[in-house]
Amino acid sequence: MGSVSESTRPRRPRRLRIAIALAVLLAVVAYVVVQCATSGKGAPRCVVGSGNNVYRFTPEQASNAATISAVGTSRGMPERAVTIALATALQESALRNIRYGDRDSLGLFQQRPSQGWGTEAQILDPVFSAGKFYDHLAKVPGYSRLPLTVAAQRVQRSGFPQAYAKHEPDAALLAAALTGRSPASLTCTSGSRPVRAGDPAKVRAELKRAFGELPPGGTAPDISVPVRTVTAGSAGPEGATPGGGSRGGWELAQWAVAQADALGLAEVSYAGRVWSAEESDEGWRTADSPTSRPDEVHIRVAR
Repeated sequence: MGSVSESTRPRRPRRLRIAIALAVLLAVVAYVVVQCATSGKGAPRCVVGSGNNVYRFTPEQASNAATISAVGTSRGMPERAVTIALATALQESALRNIRYGDRDSLGLFQQRPSQGWGTEAQILDPVFSAGKFYDHLAKVPGYSRLPLTVAAQRVQRSGFPQAYAKHEPDAALLAAALTGRSPASLTCTSGSRPVRAGDPAKVRAELKRAFGELPPGGTAPDISVPVRTVTAGSAGPEGATPGGGSRGGWELAQWAVAQADALGLAEVSYAGRVWSAEESDEGWRTADSPTSRPDEVHIRVAR
């Protein structure tokens, strides 16, 4: 048989070749940025997990991951939904709220204004974009029992549906911590950078935006947030977790640590454990004198 000539060999459409090249380039750029941000000397960084089963990421990524998780659980979505959402965002944007992408794709999930996902400003709001993802995921029949790649693809309609699978282990670690099932497993360090002052009003506003609940006043710079009940239909059954505290409490506490760099938080304490920006290299420590009640998370804003 004669060989197929160059002129008769089937070719991929030019637009598809460009899209593939762009996707590869964006993935390489995201990887380099994350590696530089997390491995640079004195750079702030976050880690979730323990031993050989860990995921290291930047404070920016931690903040976005915490928002995605909080939006999901506040809607009553199960931990599996949060894992799917986090794996999707890891693939689409490396958990960075980017202003570029294929064609008019934007944000954490690379949603497109031209496809009805919202305006550019809305899509670049992590709370809004996460909410839209969960809106679509909730319409997928039996999504919690589907392979992650299948569930994510039903929402995203990606040209690379299998790409989500490689992020499932890291997404599962994040989801376990940020939904409170794995207590004291997420911590961040401030590195050599001084802690920036925060605004208690902004912290309360972000809590309300993410969880849909407004915490009581408290005296600035202290904020005491009641532990909300987590039902079996949402993040998982409420009750004691290993080491003390409840799942709802650890969800709030680890949300706060993940947001510490963005919101200027000095200290988070819950269930006899404390994380502080000044001693962040030590992670969650046993508190010398607990400053919060058993049914609330205590947040101190840096001044």
